[in-house]
Amino acid sequence: MTPMPKVLIVEDDEVIAQGMARHLGAAGFDATWVGNGAQGLARLRHEQPDACVLDLMLPGLDGWKLIETLRAEGVATPIVVVSARGTEHDRVHALEIGADDYLVKPFSMRELVARVGAAARRGVRPAEERRGDAIEIEELRIDPREVQAYVDGASVELTPTEFKLLYTLALDRGRVVTRDELLQKVWGRRETHRDRTVDVFVRRLRQKIDRVASEHSFIQTRFGVGYKLEAEPK
Repeated sequence: MTPMPKVLIVEDDEVIAQGMARHLGAAGFDATWVGNGAQGLARLRHEQPDACVLDLMLPGLDGWKLIETLRAEGVATPIVVVSARGTEHDRVHALEIGADDYLVKPFSMRELVARVGAAARRGVRPAEERRGDAIEIEELRIDPREVQAYVDGASVELTPTEFKLLYTLALDRGRVVTRDELLQKVWGRRETHRDRTVDVFVRRLRQKIDRVASEHSFIQTRFGVGYKLEAEPK
């Protein structure tokens, strides 16, 4: 029997947190809740749940610092931010420092459940999913069994979401994949006005892959359309 995916909710508003836990529980998740960032950080370090729902405005250690600390320590648990802060700057900054998705309060519980489900699937352990063979393109090796990519033989330390984006592009190697297609395949949702999620994650892939590759760049842009994976000499 497949174990219930574990979700940690880090939210200081008890009513909101219990509402989220109740809806996630009804959808088949093992959801637990803590009320501050320090507790959340400790639980995420030691329990490594399948996904985390994180409020940014927390007492003591806030959500921004929690994300930065976890990612600096190499903890790759997918993080869905829920926040009343809805500016484009806040959304982009949260994604840039390591969040995987962002929901602006108020939101529907159905949407929360869908976003958390998609995040948990991205972070699934490789043994739980049947994976294909590794894809090798010049000095880049994409290994779905390891859920990792290697440049010149060295791991580039991708998070589960970064890997899924790269693997999605690799499966359509040489074809331009639109932002909307990528959002649906990787994040499980449609593109909305001024949604820069895909662009932020492409920038993270370029930092980790194109910047360190010895001979080629791999993530190519078709302006106004989308992205494709193809080796081009530097």
